[in-house]
Amino acid sequence: MKKIGITGQNGFVGSYLFNRISLLKDEFTLVPFSRSYFESADQLTEWVKQCDVIVHLAALNRHPDQQVIHDTNLELVQLLVNALSKAGNNPHVLFSSSTQEERDNLYGKSKKGGRELLVKWAEEHHAKFTGLVIPNVFGPFGKPFYNSVVATFCHQLCNGQTPKIDQDGHLKLIHVDELSSLIIREIRSNSGNGDLLVKPTAELYVSEILSRLTNFKEQYLEQGIIPALPDSLSVHLFNTFRSYIDHKTFFPVKLKQHADNRGVFVEMVKLEVGGQVSFSTTHAGITRGNHFHTRKIERFLVIKGKALIQLRKYNTEEVLNFELDGNEPSYVDMPVWYTHNIKNTGEEELYTVFWINEFFNQEDPDTYFETV
Repeated sequence: MKKIGITGQNGFVGSYLFNRISLLKDEFTLVPFSRSYFESADQLTEWVKQCDVIVHLAALNRHPDQQVIHDTNLELVQLLVNALSKAGNNPHVLFSSSTQEERDNLYGKSKKGGRELLVKWAEEHHAKFTGLVIPNVFGPFGKPFYNSVVATFCHQLCNGQTPKIDQDGHLKLIHVDELSSLIIREIRSNSGNGDLLVKPTAELYVSEILSRLTNFKEQYLEQGIIPALPDSLSVHLFNTFRSYIDHKTFFPVKLKQHADNRGVFVEMVKLEVGGQVSFSTTHAGITRGNHFHTRKIERFLVIKGKALIQLRKYNTEEVLNFELDGNEPSYVDMPVWYTHNIKNTGEEELYTVFWINEFFNQEDPDTYFETV
């Protein structure tokens, strides 16, 4: 069982990769990393000694002074090289560089310089090294105004702000889950074949990204419509957009009831995408669920009885509680990487309608059991 350490494990890519690897308990063991290790040569060396694989993601991406970015990133690599030389166990090191190496800026120079330092260490110690040259990464929970323009636009649109485009550049993109899968494959291969140019999985102009995200706001936030999602990029962008919604205030969404002498008519789900619709009955006091998805889009809609829906982001502690009542039909949509459940809190049978955007596939269920 390989022991894997990730510098920058609390950052955008680092936390996502950490969570992905944590699901592979039969194959890998994670060696937790603390930013404070860079302040202690002994602690950093001891951490290195425990690792069979090190993924070096820690870096400074934004700062008013570009020289600070350059110097900080090179310093972090040098500290790691010093610890590797002292530890003597020669783990397989994977380094996240950037396609900005090709540009004449200090960030790109810091990435190229850091990669060259690790290449030299690997050659001198006959160790395995993989230099990942990565395009723009986007995905859920990225830091706006820091990690990507996608994160910035999503944050602004979900908070009533108007995004502006300074320069309509052409971006090469990869989703953070796709990047994590690639890193895990490289760890498994144990090849350490030097530099690996990570191919983008999508290429869009900034204006195209904003147009798609604005459409999500208009359809999903304002009209309650699940938009058309014809490909994996659309699903990734939509799940990224949804991660910036303030779930505490947005859910549960109550549906309009059309009542007359015949009874009540309620529109439950408006779809421009396919998937599967199911329903369940749940006895009083019983809880369903306690699992999460990494890509699926799912809606829980209570039409009869009383329910408590709970959500908790994986590897965090805060639990979000939503009370729903069939007398006012309402729904909660499940964010990716949030474990969720539903409990019948009333005395009568609970009727719940479920919609999910893809059929259940036993070979690739994307369902991970975790108690809320």
